[in-house]
Amino acid sequence: MKLNKTIIIGLIGVAAVFFVLGAVIFGGTGGNSGDRTVHDHSVASEQPEVWTCSMHPQIKLPNKGKCPLCYMDLIPLDTGTDDELGPRQLKMSDTAKQLARIETTPATRAFAEAEIRMVGRISHDETKLAYITAWVPGRIDRLYADFTGITVSKGDQMVLLYSPELLATQEELVQANAAVEALNRTTSSILRSTAAATVEAAREKLRLYGLTDDQIQSIETNGKTSDKLTVYAPIGGVVIHKDAKEGMYVSTGTRIYTIADLSKLWVMFEAYESDLPWLRFGQRVEFESPSFPGEKFETTISFIDPVVNPGTRTVRVRAIVENKNKTLKPDMFVRGVVRSRLDSDGNVTDEYLADKDAPVLIPVTAPLITGTRAVVYVELTGTDTPVFEGREIELGPRAGDFFVVKSGVSEGERVVTNGAFKIDSELQIRAKPSMMSPAGAASPSGHGAMQHGDKQ
Repeated sequence: MKLNKTIIIGLIGVAAVFFVLGAVIFGGTGGNSGDRTVHDHSVASEQPEVWTCSMHPQIKLPNKGKCPLCYMDLIPLDTGTDDELGPRQLKMSDTAKQLARIETTPATRAFAEAEIRMVGRISHDETKLAYITAWVPGRIDRLYADFTGITVSKGDQMVLLYSPELLATQEELVQANAAVEALNRTTSSILRSTAAATVEAAREKLRLYGLTDDQIQSIETNGKTSDKLTVYAPIGGVVIHKDAKEGMYVSTGTRIYTIADLSKLWVMFEAYESDLPWLRFGQRVEFESPSFPGEKFETTISFIDPVVNPGTRTVRVRAIVENKNKTLKPDMFVRGVVRSRLDSDGNVTDEYLADKDAPVLIPVTAPLITGTRAVVYVELTGTDTPVFEGREIELGPRAGDFFVVKSGVSEGERVVTNGAFKIDSELQIRAKPSMMSPAGAASPSGHGAMQHGDKQ
């Protein structure tokens, strides 16, 4: 009987405990069902947990595990509420911005300036070269300028040439003149005109052989012929090539001398093709030669070669320099500098043209460059917490530590110069599109899909 009482008392105690627990969980106070506090545990289950890879954000799995592409540990996908932000925008707290070491710099409007350095050499002015060639076949009896480097003046004797053909043509002229005199007494105008035409033809033939008008007049006046022809210097200058020797036979067109006028010279610079946006006709060039340490020369660009050298990837830039005192010599090595600036249209402008608008500049550490695309992250204004927006921009040429921006960024906007890679990675982790992928394309798979001018 005592055992049955003990069991009954225990069952009553258990029932009392369950009653109290039920009242605590489902009940309220004072028996008023309107004051009951309902605990809804279904909120957490409305958003199923998703696991993703920090390097391959396109991977989304319902359970924790390894990434099937790189086998890294999956991490929970942040499903925070960024509904008010665009797909290319990211909100960060001030603390997160400091921890990520995000740095921004305002875009400025200023003239892009650069120093273009080139190397080259001095060359002859091709428009100041003269060639002495044999205009008639024959034998060289004498060369009056018998070595290269000699200075000659215009009209100096250069070559004495023996030519049987020259002698025959002179005889034709003498005989034609005699025929004209004999026919002056005839009444036939046809014969007189024919004889006069023969004289003129003989004169023209001698001119083509290189005889001057004075030499031809002397032959007609004296009636004396010669089998020797003297060739004179057509310009004054320096003999830079001597291509013949005394006693050798030459044919029509054989080159005997090359004379160069060194009062003007060409400076042939080599410029990298990437520097072409900074160069134009008429720009001032300052150069110096190792032959004259500390001495500077000035000239202007007169021609830019339209063809790129496929071996060196350079373009030849030509300038003309005055050389009245013969200081500069052909084939001297030189180093040149062009100080250039660009306007807002990307055109080279002179310093005195103040009416041109300056372009927008950003630091070279700001853009992320991949292939032909360039993107930057801009910190938006008017927000309580920092918000960064990715933009695709069009870059112009580089000017030292800055890039010219043709479109995409306005003056005064703050661009991210340090930490842009971290922002782009965070966008991918949140399953937003990477700015390194074109609009609508998948995020880049793999590591190191972008280039940057700064370590992020």
